[in-house]
Amino acid sequence: MLSTTALLAQTTPADKPYRISGQIKGSRDSVMVLAHWYRSATQYIPKDTAKVDAQGRFVFEGKKALPQGLYLILNPKQRFMEFIVDGQQTFSFETDTANFEKAMKVTGSKENEKFYEYKQSLGKLYDEAQAIEMQKKLRNDAVSNAMFQKQMADLGKRAEQLRVDFVKANKGLFAAKLLEATAEPVVPEAPKATNGRPDSIWVFNYYKAHYWDGFDLSDDRFLLTPVYQRKLERYIKELTVQQTDSLTKEADFLAEKTKGSKEMNLYTIYWITSEYERPKVLGTDGVFVYMAEKYYLTGIMPLNDSTALAKVREKVETQKPLLIGKILPPLSVSDTLQRPINYANIKADYLVVFLYDPECGHCREAAPKLKTYTDSVKDKSVKVLAVPVSNSPEKWKAFIREFKLYDWINGYDYSFRTDYRHQYDVFTTPVVYILDKDRRIIARPPIPAEQVGDFLDFWKRQQAAKAPATAKQEPKPAAKGK
Repeated sequence: MLSTTALLAQTTPADKPYRISGQIKGSRDSVMVLAHWYRSATQYIPKDTAKVDAQGRFVFEGKKALPQGLYLILNPKQRFMEFIVDGQQTFSFETDTANFEKAMKVTGSKENEKFYEYKQSLGKLYDEAQAIEMQKKLRNDAVSNAMFQKQMADLGKRAEQLRVDFVKANKGLFAAKLLEATAEPVVPEAPKATNGRPDSIWVFNYYKAHYWDGFDLSDDRFLLTPVYQRKLERYIKELTVQQTDSLTKEADFLAEKTKGSKEMNLYTIYWITSEYERPKVLGTDGVFVYMAEKYYLTGIMPLNDSTALAKVREKVETQKPLLIGKILPPLSVSDTLQRPINYANIKADYLVVFLYDPECGHCREAAPKLKTYTDSVKDKSVKVLAVPVSNSPEKWKAFIREFKLYDWINGYDYSFRTDYRHQYDVFTTPVVYILDKDRRIIARPPIPAEQVGDFLDFWKRQQAAKAPATAKQEPKPAAKGK
């Protein structure tokens, strides 16, 4: 929907150039790329290139300071080294192709000197773990396995202590912030639930409440690392119930928490809005409407392009009346005899509104599958109101005959006044809405017509689980004596 270029741009003074020089033994006559991470650990944006001479030496330099964050230097084989780019952007390093991390020596950058001290210390623990794994292949008896398990647990504790000590000794360095941000919350011993076991709900709530502890959400350097994106996605997608009310509550929470950094704030609002513009979880369309109304249409999230703002407003106006829980605006349609069709006169617990184009290939595949399902509903509690969005009565009637849709309620707008695109969000066909007995929307696009049966089976089970237990039958008065 929206370009993130402006959101990720960071201005730096033009009088602070960068110069990063390196020498990699075993590398020669190739090209190195300087890039920074972009959102995830699989995406990066190149910022500069440098030729490698016969001695493995190369230099990246420019007249404008680099945006700060976590960078990579990649060789043609996509092997890479990570460096922190902060305010000190003139430094050098040397290493070896045999092992970039183990041989790394940095000069002129405290951030990277400490960063690699930590990496090398952690690397020694990793080597110990590899040695244990090799021994496990040679000795597989119960006593040895218990010993190896204890040794691996001890290594884990040493690695955690290494992280804690590094963060404590290097407060103020971005390297320390990175390690703090990636740490998992330490959950204390949980109270017992009524069944005598640890209370798992308490554990979850504690974990979520402390999820952002140690993460400086006012530091926009995290945008040029994979760390924030990974934690943001997990918090929203895995730790938050996928319902509009829960999601918008957490969106507001994060928008407030990131106010200390304009770039972090704007990116957070952008990502959540974009993620739910075309949601993967049914019933969360309201998140986009909420975010658009609260942040975009009020100007909190600036859009310099008036066309883009108009599109956001138009989308909100289209989707808001069509959200889950809303009563579907009645369609002005009539049957094949041109008699008006009124929702109120359709007797069914569930009404499937099937908006289609008689010449649409997917519609022609979906219609018979939907018919197979509705024919299988013996109690006729599910009915279909099928309406073509094209202006051809002849093709509409031919479609009904071809697929024998005589048990469906077939409607048509003979006045040709319905704007299906804007009134019912029909941008592609077919479009399906499922309505309950009150004609409230319980499912909406992008639910496929082929999944109507599965959805209604799930919905009915869900409603049955919510229903109160059947009241006990009251005792009848005793019969009078004979």
